[in-house]
Amino acid sequence: MTPPAPTRRSDRWIEHWDPEDEGFWQATGERIARRNLWFSVLSEHIGFSVWTLWSVLVLFMGPEYGLTPADKFLLTSVVTLVGAVVRVPYTFAVAVFGGRNWTIISASLLLVPTVAAFAVMEPGTSYSTFLLVGLLAGIGGGNFASSMTNINAFFPLRKKGWALGLNAGGGNIGVPVIQLTALAVIGAGGGPRVLLGIYIPLVVVAAVMAAVFMDNLASVKNDTGAAKDAARDAHTWIMSVLYIGTFGSFIGYSFAFGQVLTNGFGRTPLQAAYLTFIGPLLGSLVRPLGGRLADRYGGARITLWNYVGMAAATAVLVVAGMRKSLPLFVCVFVVLFVLSGLGNGSTFKMIPGIFQAKALAKGLEGEAAVAYGRRLSGASMGLIGAVGALGGVGINLAFRQSFLSYGSGTGAFLAFLAYYGVCFVVTWAVYLRRPAGQVPATAVAAQEKTQLSYAEV
Repeated sequence: MTPPAPTRRSDRWIEHWDPEDEGFWQATGERIARRNLWFSVLSEHIGFSVWTLWSVLVLFMGPEYGLTPADKFLLTSVVTLVGAVVRVPYTFAVAVFGGRNWTIISASLLLVPTVAAFAVMEPGTSYSTFLLVGLLAGIGGGNFASSMTNINAFFPLRKKGWALGLNAGGGNIGVPVIQLTALAVIGAGGGPRVLLGIYIPLVVVAAVMAAVFMDNLASVKNDTGAAKDAARDAHTWIMSVLYIGTFGSFIGYSFAFGQVLTNGFGRTPLQAAYLTFIGPLLGSLVRPLGGRLADRYGGARITLWNYVGMAAATAVLVVAGMRKSLPLFVCVFVVLFVLSGLGNGSTFKMIPGIFQAKALAKGLEGEAAVAYGRRLSGASMGLIGAVGALGGVGINLAFRQSFLSYGSGTGAFLAFLAYYGVCFVVTWAVYLRRPAGQVPATAVAAQEKTQLSYAEV
């Protein structure tokens, strides 16, 4: 029997979409999903670059700008904060406008912070003006949430780990790419406006590509009930805690790494720029691997051992910082970036699996279980992504306070070490310790059919 093809309301709206149907997926679904994935990655990539723009702009801001290290840490903190907050409305914008339509809008909005930064980036500009323009750059962080919600709807559960990891990893690479671009600009003797002049046309390209190549899914409808249900579900907030540890670390360290090197080890902005891109680049590249490993071995298991590695790396960073060993510090910091990237992939893979397991526990089967899992996982991703990004705010504020109080980042690293220990305990206690006997009998039967349990999410 020939599987049904996607039916369309118009050239850009797909009415029928059933990726769990293997025939549908093989015939037409995979090709369309992958096309939307690639251009979603492009838009999210530029969004991440704009969001982390100020992590490199502060490296251009020498003594003539009159800013202290604490001022710079506060500036990057407010940028991170806005990026976290706007992820919530961006998540639900996909259902209101459509995935393609919102990608066009959100990409176009990136012109606002880039053009504004181009206008004010010079000595003599007031600190309050820099803070205001930095707040505008935060909207780039919202692109992640809408992109992940959109791509989550395109792919079947069995492929979500890889697809979401690739989507997020391609976006995350926007961090090291803008850092590498800044390195080239600084090395060539250029100023911050040269960097901004490179990115303004790229924003236009991302919006145009979304308009030409992406689609809207009519099945992703505005559902305020899903948002309320996701907010009431304990797993949304448990996963938020875990995502603070992984993505919060990635984005927080991405903003702070250069400043830690300049303030803690006396590196010049150019010397710092030679090193800061390595960690975010590798952390971005391994995020799809984290999703793939989670697909194969279970997200909870990968996340658990990933936190062991993050805690160990942080402990070594404390020693390296106290000994002022720059080679050891940089090497281990890069390892910590890699582990945060792996954890990003494995934790986000857990989300659809958790809500699918909850559907089975409720006695749902087949398409009903799939619809339940897709509905709540899509709604929860925005909340989890927003709270997780707040971890980046905490990291920058922790570094700011640590340098103010102790003149080094050691106090901040000790706090991060304790948090990773908490995440390890939470992952084990909630998703790996629970015996099968605590699951209702109907769910056990369903899990035997689908081979899905909390330990495998």
